Amino acid sequence: MSKYLIKVNYTVDGLKGVLRDGGTTRRQVVERMVESVGGRVEQMYYAFGETDLYIIADLPSNVASAAVGLRVSAAGGAGTKTVVLLTPEEVDEATRQEVEYRAPGT
Repeated sequence: MSKYLIKVNYTVDGLKGVLRDGGTTRRQVVERMVESVGGRVEQMYYAFGETDLYIIADLPSNVASAAVGLRVSAAGGAGTKTVVLLTPEEVDEATRQEVEYRAPGT
C-alpha cells in the first residue's frame, strides 16, 4: 500500500457539519470511507492555518486515492489536495533508477 497525505479544506456548509456533528464523528466517517476502498487511516489532525484537516492514510492505489478525493469534493462539504508520500527506502530506490534525460538548452 502507498501512503498519502490528504489536505482538506471545508466549505461553509462543511464547517457547519463539523460544528453540528463534532470532530470524532467526522473521523469515523473518514475511516469508513477509506476502509471502503481497501485503505486505512493512520492519523487525522485538525489544524489552524490554511488547511483545516490533515489525514495520513494507507491506500491501495492512486485510483483509490482519486476515488476518495472525487467523492469528497463532489459532495460539496470540502475540497481535497492529495500528496503521495515516499519512505526513505523508496527515495533510495529512486536514486538508483536509471533515467534518460537532457536538460533544456543543452
